[in-house]
Amino acid sequence: MKILYIGGTGNISFSSVELALKQGIEVYLVNRGKSRNKKPEGAISWIADINNPQQVKELLKGHAFDAVVNWIAFTPADIQRDYELFKDITQQYIFISSASVYQKPPSHPVITESTPLANPYWQYSRDKIACEEVCNKLYREEGFPITIVRPSHTYRTVIPAALGSWTDFTLMERIRQGKPIVAHGDGTSLWVMTHADDFAKGFNGLLGHQQAIGHSFHITSDEVLTWNQIYEAMGEAAGAEPRIIHIPSDFICEVGDQYGMTQIRGTLLGDKSYSVIFDNTKIKTFVPDFKATIPFNKGIKKTIQWFDESPERKFISEENNRFLDVLTESYRRKK
Repeated sequence: MKILYIGGTGNISFSSVELALKQGIEVYLVNRGKSRNKKPEGAISWIADINNPQQVKELLKGHAFDAVVNWIAFTPADIQRDYELFKDITQQYIFISSASVYQKPPSHPVITESTPLANPYWQYSRDKIACEEVCNKLYREEGFPITIVRPSHTYRTVIPAALGSWTDFTLMERIRQGKPIVAHGDGTSLWVMTHADDFAKGFNGLLGHQQAIGHSFHITSDEVLTWNQIYEAMGEAAGAEPRIIHIPSDFICEVGDQYGMTQIRGTLLGDKSYSVIFDNTKIKTFVPDFKATIPFNKGIKKTIQWFDESPERKFISEENNRFLDVLTESYRRKK
């Protein structure tokens, strides 16, 4: 197979590219060359900006692909642009959506691909829903061979916290220094973490899969954890016991709004504050070999080791640090 990845060096996509190369797939990457991950050895890399269609069109001359995967499409205009670029040169177009598109608040904690799509809290999720609608319209009306994939909280080179870190190392450094970290609610809501290497097993099984055309899939681990367990596993990986302060989600969002971190309302109330359990029956039906095998307490150790290997990766966000200090102090005064 011959696959084109738009992106391909990010937190989730890097694992898929690595696995594809091991599987003997001919891999092409189009990105701006700015990722902190190195290009996987064996991939053919083109430095270009997907937002410059003419530049990309020049690169694509004479090429056809079994699948094109766009990891960085976020708006309906991105989908329409990709349709014009790839409609005549690919047998499959895979749009990377997000599991945050599923109904919030959920009417049922078990999520399947038929769970309604609605998120009144997070614009990012509403944009992804709009992208899915364009994909399905192009499939129905133009025969564009789309497949939609919805990752949930997937990690490899990020700290997958609900609050306080993502690409930065702030939360882990706070744990090591004995400073308080915050868990929303009482920490007992249920959540699913998926290592990117596990995600890749299911995802790559969809590449070039004729029967996956027109379908949507989420791909997650079957391991369900409380947020207390998640932060305890992070502490174990960091080598220190975390000082967890439990704060209601609404209070966190109110302080976030006052502090200018309005995005927290989306990422928390629009995603992580609700208990979810993903039913992975569909991806397992289409990709029978798929099974997530990396438990979070082992996967997060690999992630912390990756950060520790290079000090420059361990960026500390002063904004996140100050916000956690303000949040915990505000809650202490309220109590």
